[in-house]
Amino acid sequence: MNPCVFIIFSLLLLLLVTATASQLGGNDRNMKTCLDNERHALLLFKAPLHDPNDTLSTWRADQHDCCKWNGVTCNTQTGHVTELDIRNHDLGGEISHSLLNLTYLNTLALSFNSFNGTIPTFIGSLSQLTYLDLSENSLYGTIPPEFGNLTNLQELHLDSVGRCRVEKVEWLSHLSQLEVLVMDGVSLSKANHWVDVISSLPKLSWLSLQRCELSQVMYPYSSFLNSSSSSIVKLFLNDNNLTSSMYRWLSPLTTNNLLSLDLSGNMLDGIPKYFGNLCSLEYLVFYNNSAVVKFPDFLNNLSGCTSLSLQSLHAVESQFAGSLSDEIQKFSSLYSLDLSHNHLNGSISEKLWELPMLEIVIVSFNNLTVPSTHHLSNISYVKYLDLSSCKLLGPRFPKWVQTLKNLNRLDLSNTGISDTIPLEFWDMWPSQLEYLNLSFNNINGKVPDLLSNFADYSVIDLSSNNFNGQIPKLSSALATLDLSRNKFSGRISFICQIVDGWLEFLDLSHNSFIGQLPDCLWHFKDLRVLNLGHNNLFGSLPPSIGSLIQLQVLYLYKNNFSGELPLSLKNCTSLISLNLGANKFYDNVPVWIGENLSGLYVLILRSNNFFGTIPLKLCQLASLQILDMSMNNLHGTIPSCLSNLTSMVHQGTFSQDEEIQISYLPGPYVDHAMIEWQGDEREFFSTLKLLKSIDLSSNNLTGQIPYQITNLSDLISLNLSKNALSGEIPQKIGEMKKLLTLDLSQNNFSGQIPSSMSQMSLLNYLDLSFNNLSGRIPTNTQLQSFQPSRYVGNRGLCGPPLTKKCPGDEESEATSVIGKSEGDGEDTDDELELWGWFYIGGGMGFATGFWMACGALLLNRRGRHAFFQFYDYVKMVVLTANLQKARQT
Repeated sequence: MNPCVFIIFSLLLLLLVTATASQLGGNDRNMKTCLDNERHALLLFKAPLHDPNDTLSTWRADQHDCCKWNGVTCNTQTGHVTELDIRNHDLGGEISHSLLNLTYLNTLALSFNSFNGTIPTFIGSLSQLTYLDLSENSLYGTIPPEFGNLTNLQELHLDSVGRCRVEKVEWLSHLSQLEVLVMDGVSLSKANHWVDVISSLPKLSWLSLQRCELSQVMYPYSSFLNSSSSSIVKLFLNDNNLTSSMYRWLSPLTTNNLLSLDLSGNMLDGIPKYFGNLCSLEYLVFYNNSAVVKFPDFLNNLSGCTSLSLQSLHAVESQFAGSLSDEIQKFSSLYSLDLSHNHLNGSISEKLWELPMLEIVIVSFNNLTVPSTHHLSNISYVKYLDLSSCKLLGPRFPKWVQTLKNLNRLDLSNTGISDTIPLEFWDMWPSQLEYLNLSFNNINGKVPDLLSNFADYSVIDLSSNNFNGQIPKLSSALATLDLSRNKFSGRISFICQIVDGWLEFLDLSHNSFIGQLPDCLWHFKDLRVLNLGHNNLFGSLPPSIGSLIQLQVLYLYKNNFSGELPLSLKNCTSLISLNLGANKFYDNVPVWIGENLSGLYVLILRSNNFFGTIPLKLCQLASLQILDMSMNNLHGTIPSCLSNLTSMVHQGTFSQDEEIQISYLPGPYVDHAMIEWQGDEREFFSTLKLLKSIDLSSNNLTGQIPYQITNLSDLISLNLSKNALSGEIPQKIGEMKKLLTLDLSQNNFSGQIPSSMSQMSLLNYLDLSFNNLSGRIPTNTQLQSFQPSRYVGNRGLCGPPLTKKCPGDEESEATSVIGKSEGDGEDTDDELELWGWFYIGGGMGFATGFWMACGALLLNRRGRHAFFQFYDYVKMVVLTANLQKARQT
């Protein structure tokens, strides 16, 4: 290139760059920064707030441009703050009046925090607001009528704002620009004529008044209300205890603009016929209504133009009765139908399967019968089919299911299938299955390869059947695999095929698996529940078990595992339930359980070979509700620091926030465990979280019961039997008033039974047998209601219910007899004769009835089984009631 040309080109390029930089710099100078008074207002707003997550860290005095602060937006031309959006930051404190200085604010979003106090009236002076969201806070008091000054407001969100109410609703009528109004949880019980006010809002399209006590409003509307003015498209009125009388005032709010209507959680005994004329209605939600509704009448009242528009009908637990009749054929646009948990009966109309748009059918938990054969072409459109707990005609596996080529979710659990599954069933899915549930049937045979035809994050539940044989191959796409309570056998090395997947739930319990647990668990980074209980697995736990950093439940109960617990297990710090019972583990109880697994609420080490003393570090498990270290070789004393197990001191149970949520499952995982309960081993399921129990029985513990243990005032069961404990029973043991079970038998306790035990009114199982106790059993209490066997082996004990009398009892009885003969001698013989005949007649009647009942049970096998099943059910109901009573006391 010519040098002159190069120089000229370089100068031109430099000139261009300089001009561009100058122009950009000029634009930067034109952009306005935050105004001082508004920056100061924001700092004053922040100053008193509790900010645990430090989300407002950018709000600092040395950061002069507040337009760059987190959650703050400014007008680029004027510099005025126009938006303050600090939702979901866990902020606490009162809302400062300093926000009054943000006079150009059009968006104020403070939801999902912990703001408290009353709702400030000054917000009504922020006249530029178009969006206001105070929902999900802890505010209280009356919604300020000054909000009526916000005439530019388009959206108002006050749902779950706290304990708030509306005294008079007229202020809402001034919000002529309002399009969205959400006031869930705000009491409108005194808001007379609220329907008139809502109908006057010309642009309102979304109205949500859930849990607003609308049933308590005396006069919801006036007689001159215009019935055709509503512009509402989506309307939510659920959980208001409304009866069908509400349909008088609902009519003005439900015009042909209505697209979605939610009436769940009320007491409606049906719907009015005018619902059939809502020609735009696409979504109708009718969950959890407590009054009985005849489903054929329900469909009939929707059978106008609504039947042509309705796409989704969700009516779970709505007391629907009657049949799923042919009336369903009128709903030609129906896409989703959920009628689960109702009282429908009869056969499902075949017209249902002819609906051309139908893709989701959920009719589980009814008394419906499903025909075993179908010859319908349109059934192939269905993608989601849930028939669980319905009745299939005949025990055979329904072949018509194999015509559902587009199916991706299938639930046939508890439908009475007693058959093998055709091999072609597993290979029939052109589209991949996301959910397959065949549990609680009587299906037998082997399971083929489960490698293909399953989508990512899929669920397979084959539990509670009679499947047998080995598991061949599995897909890595699984999120949940439940093969429990079958007859599967062989080794479990097949789990190593699941590589780089998303497995969260694995339950292989109650089978006949053998061998060692393979050392490939590092694949399961997302695993939350691992249940291998009730098998024949053996050997040591592999080191890779420490890779399960998300694991919350480890259930290895009743196998033949042995050896020391791997140190790597302490890495599983998310554990809340650790059940290693009924194995052959040995060594000292690891100290790191108390140091590292701080979230445990269940710790079961029973029936192993652990030795040594009880580690004091276990006292750090503040959330522990169930501690079972029975049937080991532990020695030493009971740590007095067990009183630090605060969950056993304070009322309350394992919280809902800590429930084990398994993705892709219909509900939370229900933890369970085998517990020694009142002399029997029982499996607890839903009641497990109500239980607070300590079981240290069948060890070699010595010394006294530490008096501090009586501070565990919320404890329900205490079992210290079959040890070598000595000394007196703590005098304040009666302060443990929620105890249902107390077993101190087969020790060396001495002294008297504490009189404070007369305060233990809930106690229904007591065993003090085979100790060295002495003195009178405290009288006039329920301690006399227990069998004498609960006190035997204590030579010094006397008084009822034992036959051994205490010193002085003979003199008291003699005095009582003399007093009786002197005072009531005239009628004694007649009364004795009358009562004698009563007891004789009653005894003969009881004997006759007893042997008639027993004879029937002995001769009738089905009746005998039904009786004892019912007896077991009654025992569990009584147990649950006792646990709940103890919790509520």
